[in-house]
Amino acid sequence: MIIYFSGTGNSRYIANRIADNIRDELIDANDKIKRRDTRTIKVNDRLVVVTPTYAWRIPWLVRDWIRKTHFQGVRQVWFVMSCGAEIGNAAKYNRLLCEEKDFDYMGTAQIVMPENYIALFHTPETEKARQIVSDAEPVIDNVCRQIVTGHAFAAPRNNLYDRVMSGPVNRLFYPLCVKAKAFHVSDDCIGCGKCVKLCPLNNITLENGKPVWGRKCTHCMACISYCPEKAIEYGKKSSEKERYYFEKLICCYSKIEMIK
Repeated sequence: MIIYFSGTGNSRYIANRIADNIRDELIDANDKIKRRDTRTIKVNDRLVVVTPTYAWRIPWLVRDWIRKTHFQGVRQVWFVMSCGAEIGNAAKYNRLLCEEKDFDYMGTAQIVMPENYIALFHTPETEKARQIVSDAEPVIDNVCRQIVTGHAFAAPRNNLYDRVMSGPVNRLFYPLCVKAKAFHVSDDCIGCGKCVKLCPLNNITLENGKPVWGRKCTHCMACISYCPEKAIEYGKKSSEKERYYFEKLICCYSKIEMIK
């Protein structure tokens, strides 16, 4: 079974590729988390968890959902993490999560995909993004081969920088940086409600036809990236920045399921 969480489509694409390759069931963790669904999930031996990298670890909301959910029949668990550059020492925390859940930890793979964190960084232009995804394809293929053959992923880099970024920096990132109050909309907003639908924490509501953000946020960037009118901004940090979501590349990668 492959379980994935995705903000702007990178991890969803990787999960679909893995599911097609190893011919296994695919589950959308976004939907589970949004509905607060922690009911037992039956797994046939192997589990692959595909997520983006948030501050050099898997997202806290994914970690917490895994902790609360009972996975029946799981033996081996592989983690596949998409990232804009690196995953730091995320493997340590994935291993600890597996120990907590009594899973056999089979390693963590890093797959570099186009940057989407518009709150801090610029996203790549379309052609550059396509090249990044093209470069990721053989890495995804290798990940699939290792899962099919039951091999553990090779241990990723683990130096002092990685340990600091996945340790104290990650712990500070959420209380200091992950806030929703900077999100706002311009007069271009048409009140379509797409941001409300996409928010995995149900943190956005429509008031008088305009989105309003609550105090919960994971900075998945789905709301700002998928806004059809580019009406959502994150303070001044997103001004004039190109929005990125994977479906922009759909002409080259047609297997991904489009968000309606």
